[in-house]
Amino acid sequence: MQLSVKRNVSQFIKEIGLFRTIGIIIVIIWSLFPIYWMANNSFKDRVEQFSSPPSFFPHNITLGNYIQLLGEMKFHHILMNSFIVAFVSTVIAVSIACLAAYSLSRFRFKGKRILLCWILMTRVFPPVTFVIPLYTMMGQAGLLNTRTALVLAYIVFNLPFAIWLLISFFNEIPTEMEESAMVDGATPFQSFIKVIIPLVIPGIGATAIFTFITAWNEFLFALIFIQTPDLSTAPVSLSSMITEYLVLWGPMSAGGILSIIPMIVFVLFMQKTLIKGLTMGAVKG
Repeated sequence: MQLSVKRNVSQFIKEIGLFRTIGIIIVIIWSLFPIYWMANNSFKDRVEQFSSPPSFFPHNITLGNYIQLLGEMKFHHILMNSFIVAFVSTVIAVSIACLAAYSLSRFRFKGKRILLCWILMTRVFPPVTFVIPLYTMMGQAGLLNTRTALVLAYIVFNLPFAIWLLISFFNEIPTEMEESAMVDGATPFQSFIKVIIPLVIPGIGATAIFTFITAWNEFLFALIFIQTPDLSTAPVSLSSMITEYLVLWGPMSAGGILSIIPMIVFVLFMQKTLIKGLTMGAVKG
């Protein structure tokens, strides 16, 4: 009787594992199929893109879409614009967020909870809420149609998220470490730079990755603040390929693939930092 029960339990566990594996495979296919189809279309000519039934592999592989995208449309300049804006805004936003998150984590003062709620509320509101005031300020400062306008807008939009994410990492660091450093003669700023920051590097890396991806994929601010095609970002440039009379599916698919590659490389390069940041404080001795 006991043996039969054990066999049934072990068989049930195996079935659960099988269903879990099947479910994971379905989710992976569901998530990656749009990327595969975009890559598939990027190597097809326009006739094969509209063939019926659709072909899951290009019969005649062509690089014409990439040549048109990088040659006539100069998409590599667009990618460089996106990288500059996303990278600069990420560095500034994460640097400011480190100081703000450390202060909110360590110091007690009146109105701290109200300030935390206000920071959170600015992130809860949709980006369109800030378009009119930011556009007015950028226009008065003469920053429209410049990368600086996008950098400042992305800092405003990403800073609350970065602060809230970093607060949890600073809370994991015991205050005794700073106190021991100050006993040895370090100033509060020196203990912050030399003791705390090295311990929160994984959290800073994880925050930088999410901030960079958000800035890279942002569309609304880039569409409104930049009217010059040479300074537009990748999402806006790809959307311009949908015209009133024609949709350039081939170059748009090729541009989508080229837009994904920098993010994949960046995340793979920061993979260890991302994993450490996401699991930081999860296991305690």
